[in-house]
Amino acid sequence: MSPQAPAHDADAAGFQGQIPAVEPLLTEIIATLSLAAHAYLSADTDGPPDIVSAEIAIDVASATFERVKERLRPEERLAITQMLTESRMTFVRKRGL
Repeated sequence: MSPQAPAHDADAAGFQGQIPAVEPLLTEIIATLSLAAHAYLSADTDGPPDIVSAEIAIDVASATFERVKERLRPEERLAITQMLTESRMTFVRKRGL
């Protein structure tokens, strides 16, 4: 079996025409995970912050960013770096409580 899917499989998977670039997809995933980490750490919930879930979200977002950052434009790299730094700082503050 070939590691690459045949072209007709891409059409069956919902890709009509051109397959999207990976960078915007991963950037969206990183942003979603960062926002999820903030939600897990939020004091607005009924219970205590979900530190474990926040840590997982931040770790996966960070690993994804490290993998793709060289392929991003400088302004995208900076924005994601700032977003992840804020997520990490919020995590450290909440974990210390």
